[in-house]
Amino acid sequence: MTDWMLRAATADDLEPLVELRAVVMRADLERLGRFDAHRVRQRLRDAYAPEHTWVIEVGGKLAGCVALRPAPDAHWLEHFFLAPELQGAGIGGAVVTHLLDHCDAARVPVRLNVLQGSPARRLYERLGFITESEDPVDVFMLRPLT
Repeated sequence: MTDWMLRAATADDLEPLVELRAVVMRADLERLGRFDAHRVRQRLRDAYAPEHTWVIEVGGKLAGCVALRPAPDAHWLEHFFLAPELQGAGIGGAVVTHLLDHCDAARVPVRLNVLQGSPARRLYERLGFITESEDPVDVFMLRPLT
């Protein structure tokens, strides 16, 4: 596996992350008939909270991001994406495992949603997430406390 690191996100990271998100999400959104070039970017702009977000770097370069937003009954794993050329190398699993270890230590369950048909769902299932509900676009998952 390639070496990676997490660093705290800043306001200056937003636009590079917006552009990377558009690239990463395009295929899944097109498959679902939901790709809109403006909307895919604006959704991250509207929800971006640097205080809950980490930038994933590989070789000192921007490779993706992940957010862990506190909510009353769980933390939400959100805005998790990794550059396409780095997917499948174990980085995503390592990043999520790192965050889940912190949630486990704090005794906090984790929720997320993933697009229908996304290969990321298999990763989440391997890490202990179970499906709570789904609709034609999203699968809502929970990783309960063990």
